[in-house]
Amino acid sequence: MSVALTRSRFINALRCYWNYALSRIGLVRISHGPMFVSVEPASVCQLRCPECPVGQGRPTPNPSLKGREFSGAPYMSREVWERVLEEIKKTAHTVQFYFQGEPLLHKELNRMIYEANKYGLYTIVSTNAQAMTQDLAMDLIGAGLDRIIISMDGLTEESYQAYRVGGSLEQCKKAIGYLRKAKDYLETHTVIEIQCLRLRTNEHEWAEFKCQYKALGADRLVFKTAQLYNYADGHPLMPDDPRYSRYIQGEDGKYHRRKLGKGCLRVWSGVVITTDGEVLPCCYDKARAHTYGNIMEKPLRELFGSEKAKAFRRAALTETPEICKECYR
Repeated sequence: MSVALTRSRFINALRCYWNYALSRIGLVRISHGPMFVSVEPASVCQLRCPECPVGQGRPTPNPSLKGREFSGAPYMSREVWERVLEEIKKTAHTVQFYFQGEPLLHKELNRMIYEANKYGLYTIVSTNAQAMTQDLAMDLIGAGLDRIIISMDGLTEESYQAYRVGGSLEQCKKAIGYLRKAKDYLETHTVIEIQCLRLRTNEHEWAEFKCQYKALGADRLVFKTAQLYNYADGHPLMPDDPRYSRYIQGEDGKYHRRKLGKGCLRVWSGVVITTDGEVLPCCYDKARAHTYGNIMEKPLRELFGSEKAKAFRRAALTETPEICKECYR
């Protein structure tokens, strides 16, 4: 099902956009809850992608958590999920089941999707698809999943594994086939989307991607620019065509992040919630440096409108936080 448009969600959305508009003239206030949440079903992954903190084993705990240090919990517990769902079911419209880990590794992901679907929430999963089976595809789509994003960054094993280290392109293709079969059998609206990072290693395949994605069983193809670390002197994954890179070479010969317009609606409209319940401003806070607090200790609405959250939003308006400097929304 698609999102159910209720009075409470409509009012919450109006308040969100109004509060964001006020922030652009210097009045930072919050009278709404998040319109969407990204929950992290799993904080672990099977792959070793070179630009992913989890893949490289470097998610950095935040020392300022003061007793709420990263617990190492690999999967979101039922207790945390139920608290999230209870807090968002009336005013949010979307639940994204992904952050840093691989969501399909959570054994009850289909149940989480089903429970969100019961409240008319739009559901999205983003996955490397390495754990997908025909039975799991039937379970996910049967639970009411609205959209599934398959990360597929190459059309040969060589180009695919240049980034998805430890993964299999053949398994990725099988997963898309499983999903298409389940979607057709159950006659659902689920959108199957292939997402491809624009990398130097697959640059020669971009045109072919546009020709092949429907034949593979997908409904949509989306290209994304890649976030890279240590890019100042260039990077082996950076595309040769500068139009498709987040970074541009300056007169000093160094590469710099492309400048974006000031102000970010994302931190007014949503949050990320980790496996252990930490509430983060957005998906760029990979080190949990700007946590608003823990949903198991305080209500989400209180954390979302806290002075700490307001202070972060004020800083985000001028891209002061380091994570905002790397954003490419």
